[in-house]
Amino acid sequence: MTSAQDRPVRVAMVGLGWWGRKMVAVLEGARAHLDVVCAVEPAPGAEDFCADHGLKLTVEYADALKNPDVEAVILATPHSLHEQQIEDAVAAGKHVFCEKPLAMTKAGAEKAVALCREAGLVLGMGHERRFEPPIAGMLLAAADGRLGRILQVEANFSHDRFLGLDPSNWRLNARQAPAAGMTATGIHLTDLSAKLLGPARDVRVACENLASQIPQGDTLSAHIRFHGGGTAYVSATLATPFVSRFAVFGTKGWIEVRDKAHVEAPAGWVVTSAATGTPIEVEEVGPAEPVRDNLVAFAAAVRGRQAYPITGEDMINNIAILESIIKSAATGMVETVG
Repeated sequence: MTSAQDRPVRVAMVGLGWWGRKMVAVLEGARAHLDVVCAVEPAPGAEDFCADHGLKLTVEYADALKNPDVEAVILATPHSLHEQQIEDAVAAGKHVFCEKPLAMTKAGAEKAVALCREAGLVLGMGHERRFEPPIAGMLLAAADGRLGRILQVEANFSHDRFLGLDPSNWRLNARQAPAAGMTATGIHLTDLSAKLLGPARDVRVACENLASQIPQGDTLSAHIRFHGGGTAYVSATLATPFVSRFAVFGTKGWIEVRDKAHVEAPAGWVVTSAATGTPIEVEEVGPAEPVRDNLVAFAAAVRGRQAYPITGEDMINNIAILESIIKSAATGMVETVG
């Protein structure tokens, strides 16, 4: 007989846009860990998708929270909804996996983390980049000292897929998704940067509209300084073909990871690295499914088998950077990270 601790975590998928549907699809390969029992989508057009995937569909988030079969919610919803949706889930006793960003302000992130922690509920975060095998290897190399003192990060995660969106899409709303590609892609880069270098001190951003009518700008670069020393330079542009590159430089070595394709359909990575006194090495890493692996780690934490690897402090540090980047994108000035 299967014990309660061995059963898949029963989840509600909240939001069936592009990314919510991606997560439903990848979870079909993780049914031993998570079981999507229902979906919430207020917009029309999800009926056929739910029928194809055997999901009960509701237009009301409250229905999922009242459902005794639902143990956790996965929030793939517009950014501005996250804080209230997390609060409502905690009040209903549900674990939460939230797509990035967790909140738009440091205070909002602190509240979300505190609510889940005080209720004894797991809070997962859609930072699947940490679960890409070469990125996980890079973080481990930094943590165990193989790279020496971490000096600098250079990173770019950009694409042009939003150019084809209907102008009414929330992703093209400057209040919902400010600062060019920051909330879509750049936030992954700041998450990794803060993991490597710690809490940030200040940021300066250049955000321009050079090639489109995207209201929040289409070209962004941010320079971030950290309390413990070191810097990160990140780019998140919405008007160039897909590119994803993350490089970390230390006193004993450096590693650069380049994606071959967007994480929506992973095709593997090219990893270039060097250590003091050794030649540059280039390695091809085969495809993996980090979106699935992140959700499986969340399920393992819900079942108490292991701690979720992205801590509440990590989440707060990253949103503190995001809040200051949004400010600096508007002012063009150096903004202190609170």
